[in-house]
Amino acid sequence: MEKLVSLAKRRGFIFQSSEIYGGINGFWDYGPVGVELRNNIKNFWWERMVRLRDDVVGVDTSIIAHPQTWVASGHVASFSDPMVDCKTCKGRFRADHIETLPCGQKPSLTVQTCAVDHKGPGELTETRQFNLMFETYVGAIRDENSKAYLRPETCQSIFTQFKNVQIVSRQKIPFGIAQIGKSFRNEITPRNFIFRSREFEQMEMEFFIRPDNDAEAEKWYQYWVDYRFQWFLDLGINPDKLRKRPHSKDELAHYAKGCVDIEYEFPFGVAELEGIANRGNYDLSQHIKESGKDLSYFDEATKEKFVPAVVETSLGVDRTLLTVFADAYAEDVVEGEERTVMRFAPRIAPFKVAVFPLSRKLSEPAMRLEKELRKRYASDYDDVGSIGKRYRRHDEIGTPFAVTYDFQSEEDKQVTVRDRDSTKQERISIDQLENYLKDRLQF
Repeated sequence: MEKLVSLAKRRGFIFQSSEIYGGINGFWDYGPVGVELRNNIKNFWWERMVRLRDDVVGVDTSIIAHPQTWVASGHVASFSDPMVDCKTCKGRFRADHIETLPCGQKPSLTVQTCAVDHKGPGELTETRQFNLMFETYVGAIRDENSKAYLRPETCQSIFTQFKNVQIVSRQKIPFGIAQIGKSFRNEITPRNFIFRSREFEQMEMEFFIRPDNDAEAEKWYQYWVDYRFQWFLDLGINPDKLRKRPHSKDELAHYAKGCVDIEYEFPFGVAELEGIANRGNYDLSQHIKESGKDLSYFDEATKEKFVPAVVETSLGVDRTLLTVFADAYAEDVVEGEERTVMRFAPRIAPFKVAVFPLSRKLSEPAMRLEKELRKRYASDYDDVGSIGKRYRRHDEIGTPFAVTYDFQSEEDKQVTVRDRDSTKQERISIDQLENYLKDRLQF
């Protein structure tokens, strides 16, 4: 993890938020190549979940919803984690994580070892519940009537807008509504870099089905489990580090009929990437009850009216990016020198191709070539440092191909193309360069 965090800052993927003021725990900023990688991940999810399907439509809802939204969903009453304080170091920890969290004063010990096992000076308070929602106020008056919340998840606004979206999109059950958006949770102990943050982005989809057909519900539930697992494979993730973990009955929410987590083997251990859940019709029913509004669906074919059930798919953009980052990281030896290389799948690499002039005397034709390539591919022009240093820089950025324009290019109208993974170099005619890249950057 230390190597990943160091590379992320060094190459402009991720920075600590407000770093010049000492940073703020649980918040991160994405740099020039980080935002490209992040956008590529979101675009790939949107393409597979919305754009290429005729049974899923998209929305983009507000971060702040009516406060009753969170009363109906149960978040106001029960969206909490167990918390303890250490009387010695004044640290604050999730009570269910003290076996793995480092002690604030003695990082070589866990909180459990330091306090509970009495191998350190720690002394913990009694466990108490801590609500994770960020509170804010809407309007000029700060009182209970103006209190609101930053959303802790994106899906509830999908449920409250279900009727509007279904009518205007002319969709018939079964169909889905998808959304990518920011969420906020006041985590007690953010940790593992961007894996658990206080501000994060989610990619969620609610797929609405008939509530009274268990066979159909199970079919769609299994369909989405398999479909979402395949998405990670298509993203280029190592299948040996992925797994599906069904929830046991005592893990399920009282209204859920099933849930499967897709997990990944991170450097810090196996952890959840995405949850796929058969949630029944609990959410829509709760909003009908709380609002008094009719959110049911009328089936024109059967003349039936019912409250749909849902299969939900939910994952974090940031966790997915960390997965991609950890999975792509590699170290090898090239011509006797160690190098670090990010082996991103071409579809999500921040740049697909970089163009280098061998000398700054060749800047003009090299820049002209890069601008032509930019019309089709995300590209970068780089003339800083030696060619070797530029190769290493773009290896760490994860650029699949580097094109060098040299003095011979002026005569033979050819350039040298280097492959990131194999480091093999080929001499390619400039007028065939775009076709060469097209054949190798298929996505």
